[in-house]
Amino acid sequence: MENKEISRTLKLLSQLMELHQENPFKIKSIANASFKVDKLPFKLKDKSPQELETIDGIGKSTAAKITELLQSGTLAELNQLIAQTPEGIIEMLSIKGLGPKKIEIIWNELGIENIGELYYACNENRLIEAKGFGLKTQEEIKKAIEFKMANAGRFLFAKIENLAADYAQHFQTLLQKNDKNASVIISGDFRRKCEIIEDLTYLLISSSPIHSSVLLSDEFDLISESKDYLELKDKNGITLKCFFSSPEEAAWKLFETTGSEEHVEKVKNLIKNQQNYTSEKEIYDTAGLDFIEPELRENHQELEWAKSRQLPKLITYSDLKGTLHNHSTWSDGVHSIEEMALYCRDELGLSYLGMCDHSKTAVYASGLSIERVLQQHEEIDHLNKKLAPFKIFKGIESDILGDGSLDYPDEILEKFDFVVASIHSNLKMDEEKATQRLINAIENPFTTILGHPTGRLLLSRSGYPLDFKKIIDACAANKVVIEINANPLRLDLDWRWHQYALEKGVMLSINPDAHRNEGFIDMQYGIYVARKGGLTAEQCFNSLNLQQISSYFVERKAKIRV
Repeated sequence: MENKEISRTLKLLSQLMELHQENPFKIKSIANASFKVDKLPFKLKDKSPQELETIDGIGKSTAAKITELLQSGTLAELNQLIAQTPEGIIEMLSIKGLGPKKIEIIWNELGIENIGELYYACNENRLIEAKGFGLKTQEEIKKAIEFKMANAGRFLFAKIENLAADYAQHFQTLLQKNDKNASVIISGDFRRKCEIIEDLTYLLISSSPIHSSVLLSDEFDLISESKDYLELKDKNGITLKCFFSSPEEAAWKLFETTGSEEHVEKVKNLIKNQQNYTSEKEIYDTAGLDFIEPELRENHQELEWAKSRQLPKLITYSDLKGTLHNHSTWSDGVHSIEEMALYCRDELGLSYLGMCDHSKTAVYASGLSIERVLQQHEEIDHLNKKLAPFKIFKGIESDILGDGSLDYPDEILEKFDFVVASIHSNLKMDEEKATQRLINAIENPFTTILGHPTGRLLLSRSGYPLDFKKIIDACAANKVVIEINANPLRLDLDWRWHQYALEKGVMLSINPDAHRNEGFIDMQYGIYVARKGGLTAEQCFNSLNLQQISSYFVERKAKIRV
């Protein structure tokens, strides 16, 4: 074992000791030893236990730990602390600006146990409520997490979106020095609007020959190149795959580089003689298929639909008439109800806003007590008179408790226009328990929408296991809408289950889960995955106009009373 590894092990030991609030003198001693070991001009593995004790800054106790490390490759005291600490908490120690003291508060006071939850809390503005955290610290932590996520080699679509466009513009500018009509199209996973992007694919189109040297710079590392292909890696670790094409071959190459491998091969098998095409539509026409939108090219049901002329007319952002599931300053949001309503009306052109602040169990998010629920309803009544015909609906994001019940009595639940039921605590469940917990909530007559069904956080938390068919069947039987949570960290319900839900007659609602006005923009990401799932405007809950959704809420509540 080399000195650096010994130093890192001692540092981790001191951090976990501090995290678990052990003797501060021992913590300081081990931390100092870690620093000393890293700077030593000789190798500790070449020293005897007695010699280790004589090294300045080591001491007898620490020398014993180093000897244990050198002899066994492990440290019993460290292993014990690791066993007592969630894996996600240990991972937080790698985030710049986060030390054991802050992590201890995040863990024990906020109940956050991994980086994904921490990043989500930053987006919800929750960190500033904790002792020792301000807005600046929260933003620094958020940026540090984003950097760590990027270096993992997989990226959220939303986090790479602007960079992808910047690179496309960069390449196009370089090409147009030789051909003013040259163009660049982003293809691959990005064009299909995949929720997670592993590399960026570009189609570079020019009438002039494209030379790789034109595209190379200190900004990129060269991975591979050929006559019509160049692969680069940027300083963030993002792989860029660049395909070269003439204008005559562009439609075919765009088709080839867009769809999943299986989709492309199946379409190719339907074409007898490949030729140059003027558009992708012409390619699908030749294959005897209706044109398939890029988002659908995943080798699911799209080829069968295209062959039988039954492709759905996919939803667009303009189809949305309102937004449901949003949080204001009444709980953990940044903007007031009025500020959010005005933004939705004046900036987004929407007709209604559904407020769904956190419920009383969510103490960490300033969840609403029964008294505060009634006070909020008074404010909404006042604002509805002031802002008419724009409508603010009285909703709540009610926590689903361990047994599947909601955290308000029926006499309070009936006061809401609608209820989003979501799980926020006790996420460690097996499939049977998680499924039954959700089904119990779905069967509650006051549940209108099932919120972020799996609790997943992309790239950091997979979510609890579920029997999706049972959950969707229960929603169908109880006329419960399922949310597509549009927050780019969630995008939950996963698009791969949208069709099953739609076939069962379950409506889906594209909800931003906005905690500030900027959060409403996330509905676009919800649209992207909804299109991947084949959602139409007719099957989207918040594509209902104000009159339709108002009637829906009234009629549903009337049935409960009966």
